Amino acid sequence: MPDAPIILGYDPDTLREHIDVAAAEARLEQISHLRSLAALNERVALLRMLGHLDAAFDEAQAAYRQSRFTGAREDALAARIRRAVVQQYQGKTDQALRELDGCVDEARTHEWMSLAAFALQHRGKTHFDRGEFDAALADFELALKYRTDIEAPIDQVESSKFAIRAVRAKLDGSRGEEEFNEPITSHDL
Repeated sequence: MPDAPIILGYDPDTLREHIDVAAAEARLEQISHLRSLAALNERVALLRMLGHLDAAFDEAQAAYRQSRFTGAREDALAARIRRAVVQQYQGKTDQALRELDGCVDEARTHEWMSLAAFALQHRGKTHFDRGEFDAALADFELALKYRTDIEAPIDQVESSKFAIRAVRAKLDGSRGEEEFNEPITSHDL
């Protein structure tokens, strides 16, 4: 676990994380030598947030390969979601949406509702990037429902609520600054 919070909040215009760069770099250095799947997954998120997208994609590929070797299908699905998020950040939204569509379907098929919510949240963010606000809202609302139903950690519930407020503000054509005064410190690694 990082000593200092890395994610300080989210930008309501982009839904991208506001981060403490020094804390993110320190954590990346701290786990750089670790080879576990958890460390790979964390490096994917840190590299992505720091803007090192090619390195993040390479780590995402490695995490996916490692998860396939371990045989845990849930881990492989989570790695696919993280890889798609990197593609979204790279501007490869068509590929990201295709991958996330498959991830949502697989998670629902196996009733892995936490992973379904994770995939829906990021598919919503990809739609948001593309200006497809109705589709984004539908994904965020379903992610929130799943997270509420399974009593997910409060930071995940709050991140879905934040995304819903942000997309509704886009649909309404106003930002509604007062709705974004409380920083969200959650994240989906």
